[in-house]
Amino acid sequence: MDFGIFDALTLVGSLGFFIYGMKIMSEGIQKVAGARMRQILSIMTSNRFSGALTGFLLTSLVQSSSATTVMVVSFVNAGLLSLVQAIGVIMGANIGTTITAWIISILGLKVKIAAAALPIIAFGFPLLFSSRNKIRSWGEVIVGFALLFMGLEALKSSVPDIKSNPQMLEFLASYTDLGIISTLIFVGIGTVLTIVVQSSSATMAITILMANQGWISFDIAASMVLGENIGTTITANLAALVANTYAKRAALAHFIFNIFGVTWMMILFPVFLGAIDNYMTDAYNNSPYQSAEAIPIGLSIFHTTFNIINTVALIGFVKFIASVVTKMVPIKGEENEFRLEYISDRLMKTPEVSLQEAAKEVAKFGKITSRMSGFIQVLIEKKKLKKRSALLKRIKKYEEITDRVELEIADYLSKLSGDNLGSEGSLRLRGMLSVSSDLEKMGDLFFQMSLAIEEKNESEAWFEKDQVQDLLSMLKLVDEAFEIMNKNLDKEYTQVDLSEALAKEKEINDFRDALRKRHLKNLEQGQYQLLSALIYDDLYNLVERVGDHILNVSQGVTGVLAKDAEDREG
Repeated sequence: MDFGIFDALTLVGSLGFFIYGMKIMSEGIQKVAGARMRQILSIMTSNRFSGALTGFLLTSLVQSSSATTVMVVSFVNAGLLSLVQAIGVIMGANIGTTITAWIISILGLKVKIAAAALPIIAFGFPLLFSSRNKIRSWGEVIVGFALLFMGLEALKSSVPDIKSNPQMLEFLASYTDLGIISTLIFVGIGTVLTIVVQSSSATMAITILMANQGWISFDIAASMVLGENIGTTITANLAALVANTYAKRAALAHFIFNIFGVTWMMILFPVFLGAIDNYMTDAYNNSPYQSAEAIPIGLSIFHTTFNIINTVALIGFVKFIASVVTKMVPIKGEENEFRLEYISDRLMKTPEVSLQEAAKEVAKFGKITSRMSGFIQVLIEKKKLKKRSALLKRIKKYEEITDRVELEIADYLSKLSGDNLGSEGSLRLRGMLSVSSDLEKMGDLFFQMSLAIEEKNESEAWFEKDQVQDLLSMLKLVDEAFEIMNKNLDKEYTQVDLSEALAKEKEINDFRDALRKRHLKNLEQGQYQLLSALIYDDLYNLVERVGDHILNVSQGVTGVLAKDAEDREG
């Protein structure tokens, strides 16, 4: 057999062709379904069984368990799914990924779809130039589907015919009669191949083609399929190394689930394969041990049956698995306090999901900023210089945190702006940019208050009792406004009502106006020192400006500010 470098490159290129087609189709489907995926998942994952069904349907649709796992982790990060729900979806995804084997076995090897690929592309290609995002995404789905089968056809033709090469077959045969050791060797080969190729679906296609060409026997191919189940989880865990705690937990749960399945299957391996052989002999009068042509269907049956049994066996232990991975991957220190918790660059797969993650991060940002009001209140009440100095340092730290968080959220959203967002998604994105900016400005205002109070520290006299009480009362109104703001940030953006926020902002303004009148009257009567009066005047005006920004946040949530800007641009 003459198989040179050019042939090897052709084989690798064919594999890349296949994977690229799958990637284009998968991403196109995600874009088409992305806008409604949140609502579907929230409805269909009410319990572990419906979650497993959702995972099966989702993976069958996007044809990638890795894509499903990444999306699920994204939903966990965004607070749309709990870890328990996510594990259920991942279990279902393992069953859904078996659809790939059936498509390749039935269509890819028996039906010449590749012959119709170019006409299919001719139909889908014009859609790629549509000005409408959804139509353009459908074009990607159609073109990706055609490219996938063209890649599969190229892969089939580039695989060398080694039936006439007994040396190679003898090499493989030397590792096939070692019992459980043989199984372990080819499980390892399947695992490594999946990690290298970065797609269990692509590895399954390679395994089926190798078996169909007579390279490997049925039991060896089945061993590689088990390895592919492990390999796809290792890929997810490698990706999660640089992700947050929730991503690590979901990836680890996937690994535990698949490792358990491979373990019990290896114990029952000969019995299980024997049962499939008996079934195919009776039903199709064709044994996968005797005919290479029967192996693809036999592998599809094996892959599907194995994953269904594994899911049924473990679905009752979802909560236990969740508790185990939670203990194995705890939140370290202040990770959930001063670091981005919900968003990660590696999880930006579907724009709709990414927007939801950003919304959750912005909501957390709002809670962090609102704490600064309490610090200022304590700072105003504290008369001892040492205690005030510690609080001043803490406020400065929080101001630096708000600066950093605002920049990181803005950076994340700027990367999203290039994705295929619809008009509603673009409006939400602009609203979140506005909200983040207002939250950062509030941090600046609280810091300015602390500087004014620090300046007051240097004078001998402290604020008058009525001044302290008035400032505290005004800050209490701000706290109530923060409570409304944070409640709005936690809601679905379309469900936010501005009436309560508007009423509270007016109350803050009215209180500020009343303070100003009383302050000017007292100043005329000489009741305050000039420096004290100036600092007091700065403080209540700064507090009122915080109230303005709090209202801006609620308006940003509803998209009012973004719509106004859009109208002005128009």
